[in-house]
Amino acid sequence: MKAVIITIGDEILLGQILDTNSRFLARELTKLGAETVEMRSVADERNAVVRALNDAFLRADVILMTGGLGPTKDDLTKKVLAEYFDCKLVQNEEVYHWLEEMFADIPGRMNKYNVSQALLPEKCTPLRNLKGTASGMWFERKKKVLVALPGVPFETEYLMHAEVLPRLKAKFTDLFLRFKMITVFDVPESEIALKLASFEEQLPEGLGLAYLPSEGYVRLRLTAKGKAVEKLEEQYEKLLTALEGLPYQPSSEGESREDLIRRLKNTGVTVASAESCTGGNIAHMITLMPGASAYFLGGVVAYSNDVKKNVLGVNPQDLEAHGAVSEPVACQMAQGVRKLTGAQYGVATTGVAGPDGGTKEKPVGTIWVAVAGPKGTVTEKLLISHTRERNIGRGSVHAIQLLLAQIEKDK
Repeated sequence: MKAVIITIGDEILLGQILDTNSRFLARELTKLGAETVEMRSVADERNAVVRALNDAFLRADVILMTGGLGPTKDDLTKKVLAEYFDCKLVQNEEVYHWLEEMFADIPGRMNKYNVSQALLPEKCTPLRNLKGTASGMWFERKKKVLVALPGVPFETEYLMHAEVLPRLKAKFTDLFLRFKMITVFDVPESEIALKLASFEEQLPEGLGLAYLPSEGYVRLRLTAKGKAVEKLEEQYEKLLTALEGLPYQPSSEGESREDLIRRLKNTGVTVASAESCTGGNIAHMITLMPGASAYFLGGVVAYSNDVKKNVLGVNPQDLEAHGAVSEPVACQMAQGVRKLTGAQYGVATTGVAGPDGGTKEKPVGTIWVAVAGPKGTVTEKLLISHTRERNIGRGSVHAIQLLLAQIEKDK
């Protein structure tokens, strides 16, 4: 099954909002076994929407649209779809009843704009939205499906899970797209490619390997299409053999930064951070995830030695003898922030982010990471790169990985 995703909204094209819906929809379709062949953003303008629909119906079995379903005049998706499917906008009594239920406890709040949300193209099947007033719409034409969803992300996500995916599973029972993912840590993409050159050369038709690099790790996606799905497991085992000697972790989807933080959240422990060279990036990564306040107690950006000494309690003699970028200092930073906040675990970084400040003994990219917990303190020395952004990004990821490893070990 091939799919096209269309997002409608001038605000996306103007760069005023980030299109998170397309990413979400593509990931859900991939899990289902569908192949997304195109993502497209178009303006709130009739001709632009019609052109996108014409192209999509030529390329895909399923088209998912988001946006333009609000009650105001600039939201024109329903009108365009009624015209496109050669039908009228009519008041759908079922949807009107849903709206009445939604506003039953809010007397006087159901105004004419809310009522207008019950106007739908008569050829659509309405999809009940319990998170908002805009219903989703399901259309079918010549065995192909078009689904229109509201643009508000949490409404899109709700309708996708509650209505769209179950219907797609029932209609398309022979989906042939599967993949396996592996995360390789702290190895450059080019080195991995050299190691896997022979493996890639022997891949049968219908199987492909993709490299998805990020700071601190590279995700490998082994994808099988069509009849090659039957060979996926066999080739996956060959891939694992080819990766022997490299630090990797098999996963159903591979671990992004978000996945790491989600794992941290699920440990059920409390943590705090003390950062020098990463400048608060660890705390930033953690607090991007909703619900961080339940387990992240706080952080200290200890860039200066005075803050290391006076706030985190680092021994001045160790700073003098070993320097700020050293194992003893990293240990005491992690222990200090743990004591300061009362967290079960403290994680710390100190290093030379660059591009300046490196020495022969401590070149740019040298980073000490420490994790202090109830059963002691562990450290790791990294030598990452000459690029400041990469050192901060990969240093932060390494720190969280070390933290997760220690939490698991302490169980």
